Formats: sequence, structure tokens, C-alpha cells
Amino acid sequence: MTFDEMLYFSFYVAGGLIAGLLVKKVISPIVKRAVAHTRWTADDLIIESIGKWVIPWFIALGFFLGWRQVEMDLKYHQWIEKGLAVFYIFSITWIVATVLSGMTKVKDPDSEAVVRSSSIIGNIIKVIVYCIGVLVILQSLGISITPILAGLGVGGLAVALALQDTLSNLFAGIQIISTKQINPGDFIKLESGQEGFVEDISWRYTALKTGANNIIIVPNSKLAGVIVSNYFLPDKEVVFDIAVGVDYNSDLQKVEEVTVKVLKEMQQASPDCVQHFEPFIRFQQFGESSIQLKAFLKAKTFGSQFLIKHELMKRIQKRYMEEGISIPFPVRNVFINKPDGE
Repeated sequence: MTFDEMLYFSFYVAGGLIAGLLVKKVISPIVKRAVAHTRWTADDLIIESIGKWVIPWFIALGFFLGWRQVEMDLKYHQWIEKGLAVFYIFSITWIVATVLSGMTKVKDPDSEAVVRSSSIIGNIIKVIVYCIGVLVILQSLGISITPILAGLGVGGLAVALALQDTLSNLFAGIQIISTKQINPGDFIKLESGQEGFVEDISWRYTALKTGANNIIIVPNSKLAGVIVSNYFLPDKEVVFDIAVGVDYNSDLQKVEEVTVKVLKEMQQASPDCVQHFEPFIRFQQFGESSIQLKAFLKAKTFGSQFLIKHELMKRIQKRYMEEGISIPFPVRNVFINKPDGE
């Protein structure tokens, strides 16, 4: 490489770096401000993903144009051209994979919440896009992909036989997501009694976060085959009850009026209660030592009911004492049969 060739090469590389910095520091902020006012939230992700490659793109272009000024064998120039093509194809593949997988977790423009999605969706999208990108790269390098596709068909059968359990969990996870009966963020309870918030549905298992801040790992194939209670469907609001027992000498009409009044006071005082719900009580049965009833309220979420119950029990007990309504202790009558002569 002569001095002039080196000078030209350095000039092009430096020019590419300067052009990349100019686009990154000047043009990109203008574009970001423009798309910030649109309702389509994915455009921010697209601009951010492309922005990470702006400088490398211009440097690579400057490197390529600089080498074109260097006298060398034609095959080396062809190698550089193919290398540049591979670089650009890979970067575009990365952008497409990142944008498509990221669109499953975009922010809802009408709320502050983030639309949560399972990682299995993003992972599947990335695998598909990267596979397509690899095939395009091979094709650009002059490598025929037809034998590769044929080999993948035969090899895929062998892999499927060897990974039956893994594929079973994978397809079970896809089935769970496609039915939309269990979604990330939902609170569910398994028929075995285990319960928690769905943290993620991956390609192999579903992670549940319990109230004790622990994680329960449930294989997707197991989850798809058990009875599950989803407390967030059809909506997050949940009607809960508190069991109470009153003395047999109590005026049941008065008990109902007092209890409903306490329920309404609790409803107005707690922001976690659903305000349009009409509280009510229902007498259940004549128990061994009390007349049993249940008081019903509606909470905004499954988890918020516990704090409401905590406060409601204190209010009911206090109001019953003020109104002279007794909550009796369990009573047992014990009969002792003595043998004759004793």
C-alpha cells in the first residue's frame, strides 16, 4: 500500500466516521422528536434499533470505499464486497428481529401500563428471523441453500425424536399463549393448590411468582394438562366474602342492616374496592353455636382483597360490639354416661 493509497483509505474511513456521528448526533434526535408524537409506539423501537448501527454502517462504507482506492488483486476486492454484504445483512437481520420481538412488549399509548408478553413469542420470532438472515447470507456468498434445507428436514426428524419432552413443552407453551386463557401478569391457582402471578411463559416452563416472593417453575406440558383457576379472567375484579357467626338471640334484620352499612363504609374508604358494586350479605346456615352468614364485597384485583379483609374484620367486630351483636364462642355440650352403680 502506497502513501497515497493509505491517505485515501484513512480519508474515507474518517469521512464515514464523521458522517455517522453527524447522523447520530444531529439527524437522529430530530427524527426521534418527530416520531415521539405519533400514536404508533413501535416507531420509537425502530428508530432506537437503527440508531445503534448508524455509525458502524458509515464506518463500514468508508472502509469499503477506501479499499477500493487500493491497488490489489480483484479477488480481494470481491472478498471485501462479500464481507460488507454479510455485515449489512446481519445488521438488518438484528434490527428486524429486535423490532418484531420488541413489539410484543410495547407500551400502550392509552395507559401507563406495558403490554406484557411471553418470552417464548419473542424467542420464536428471533429464531425465525435469524434463520432467514443466515439463509440470505449463505445465498449472498454463493452457497446453495437447497441441500441445507433438505438436510435440515432429515436432521429435524432426528432432533424431534431425541427432544420429545422439550418439544412437548414448547408446543404446550404455544398452545397456552394462543388460547389467551393464561397471560403474563395473571394470578392463577393450580388444582394442586399452588398459586401465584404468571411471570413468564418460556419455551420450556411457566414461572409463577408467589406472595412469599418465590418462583414456582411449572413445565408447560404439565400446566396444559391441569385445571387452572385464573383470577384475572374475564376481568381483574373479584367478589370476595367474609364468614361471620352471630348469636342465636340476635335480631337478624338488624344484623343485616348493620353489616351492610359497615360494608358500604369500607367500600367508600378503600380505593381498592369497586365503587359501583352493591355490597350484600347472605345468611348461610344454623351452625352448632351461631347463625352463619357471609358478607360480600368486590375488589379491583385478587391481591387487594386481603388488605380489605384485614380492615373489614376490624370494622365489623367493632361495630358489632357497639350495636350489642354477639359473635359467640363455639359451644359444646358434653354428656358423660356412667355405668350403673357408680
